[in-house]
Amino acid sequence: MNCPETVRSFALLPAVEALAALRGRDVRFSVLRPPYAALGVGALRVLRIAEREATLEMVAGYDGYERLAREGRPGHAP
Repeated sequence: MNCPETVRSFALLPAVEALAALRGRDVRFSVLRPPYAALGVGALRVLRIAEREATLEMVAGYDGYERLAREGRPGHAP
């Protein structure tokens, strides 16, 4: 799985399509997020995929992120 051609074939593929292609494999899936409160915008895409023992580790991220306003949230100053 870790041959460069295979890994490249998953790069920026929508995560739903990548997970469908990997059906039957053990996949540890995580979403990369910015260091601030935000909503993901656009498609969720594969950023990184690697094989660790018998499990594939997939990291995905959105096309973009929209920062959430802090005002009005309990415990946060405006």
